[in-house]
Amino acid sequence: MPMKWISVLLLLQLSGHFSLGSCGKVLVWPPEYSHWINMKTILDALVQRGHEVTVLTSSASILVDPNKPSAIQFEVFPTSLTKDDMVSFFMRLINKWTYDLPKETFWTHFSLMQEIFWEGADFVEKLCQDAVFNKKLLTKLQESRFDVVLTDPSGPCGELLAELLKIPFVYSLRFSFGYTIEKYSGGLPFPPSYVPVVFSELSDHMTFMERVKNMIYNLYFDFWFQAFCEKWDQLCSKALGRPTTLFELMRKAEIWFIRTYWDFEFPRPLLPHFQFVGGLHCKPAKPLPKEMEEFVQSSGENGIVVFSLGSMVTNMTEERANVIASALAQVPQKVIWRYDGKKPDTLGPNTRLYKWIPQNDLLGHPKTKAFVTHGGTNGIYEAIYHGIPMVGLPMFADQPDNIAHMKTKGAAIRLDFNTISSTDFLNALKTVINDPLYKENAMRLSRIHHDQPMKSLDREVFWIEFVICHEGAKHLRPASYDLTWVQYHSLDAIGFLLVCVATATFVITKCCLLCYQKFAKPGKMKKRE
Repeated sequence: MPMKWISVLLLLQLSGHFSLGSCGKVLVWPPEYSHWINMKTILDALVQRGHEVTVLTSSASILVDPNKPSAIQFEVFPTSLTKDDMVSFFMRLINKWTYDLPKETFWTHFSLMQEIFWEGADFVEKLCQDAVFNKKLLTKLQESRFDVVLTDPSGPCGELLAELLKIPFVYSLRFSFGYTIEKYSGGLPFPPSYVPVVFSELSDHMTFMERVKNMIYNLYFDFWFQAFCEKWDQLCSKALGRPTTLFELMRKAEIWFIRTYWDFEFPRPLLPHFQFVGGLHCKPAKPLPKEMEEFVQSSGENGIVVFSLGSMVTNMTEERANVIASALAQVPQKVIWRYDGKKPDTLGPNTRLYKWIPQNDLLGHPKTKAFVTHGGTNGIYEAIYHGIPMVGLPMFADQPDNIAHMKTKGAAIRLDFNTISSTDFLNALKTVINDPLYKENAMRLSRIHHDQPMKSLDREVFWIEFVICHEGAKHLRPASYDLTWVQYHSLDAIGFLLVCVATATFVITKCCLLCYQKFAKPGKMKKRE
């Protein structure tokens, strides 16, 4: 073939590739904190592919900063809430969840958790009202002709915006309380016999009493979800001008991106419109800042320990800080600790405090021996990505459950943040660093994570582009969406079969009685004669 025709074919192929990557306009209803960090990674990848991305954010947003230079566009709408209101709520949530809830009984624990969650829902509902009832804003969004909405169901409203704009939407989430949204809105099966509910801290191999506990959690969160949906139904109906429910809107999600993978999850049923994209933010380590690299290199063969409690918790009580610092001072490793409080009195010369650390780059450093973590999904996945064993100090939300997964898989030791002693912490660190089994298990999870036909981020971008170019993904939706609860569980079929069996049994019994009466009675008459 002449070279000019080869060149033409290559140009056509490239033009087709770039036309696919530039064909979409994406509207984003953003979450906050670690949820936003994950979503920002997706948005950057979409922009690199040529998509036009617009983030619809309120003037009270905590992390979403429209003033930073970015290829992402921002549409800021006014709200009566302030940034201080939002920060204050999240700080109260963290403190209450960390220091108060663990001391209570099961029912008190979850009733207090529900109060916190309800307060957060009020904040999100207020933001949603300020957006969907802003006629000028809604007109501008309609004129922009977006192709898809990307949202997180932990903060509802994106699905309502998609319905108002008459465009498809996709979800990006870690989990919902009790997996209720995935179960009832996504149609995903969750057999309680071997699929542990979030917050249960159970594995997929449960004893009888653990299965009882898991069933109680299932029923509790099912009830909770129904009450939560009722709270939003009025808002959705008012905004759309017709009776509807949040449940109905959520069921219209085209693709559900779950921010975990089989390196983290226990095996369970899956549907084609659910895609696992765990660790999509992970990447190879970059060189450390000069001063930090010098400190790391000074550790020699002992290596370093990385300690961080995530973006939402940067300090702690003086008592806790001194207990932890005392244990860290006794390990031969150098320690890099992300901490923004008063310097602990027991801090050893081997430990340095930083207000911020390049966590991914530190975990990817060859001298890193262990990671002390609160158990946030982002940090856990960076440890999995680089094959680093963990000591878990879970504090709130899904963190205890995340550490329970890592403990079951042999890559972590779990400690109680509120009752930990220096001896317990020191022994846990020594075990994770010196017992080769923990490192081997961490590396095994790392190999599972890396051995995929497609990177998590690429998988998510592909399916978003698929939804854009095909105006949805209806062919992946299971038929269960069209079934009632009775039909889904085949109760009508079971009932019909039971009636058939009962009828057949009745007919056969009746026939036997008739035969007995017909043939047995004459014999008795003759005997009497």
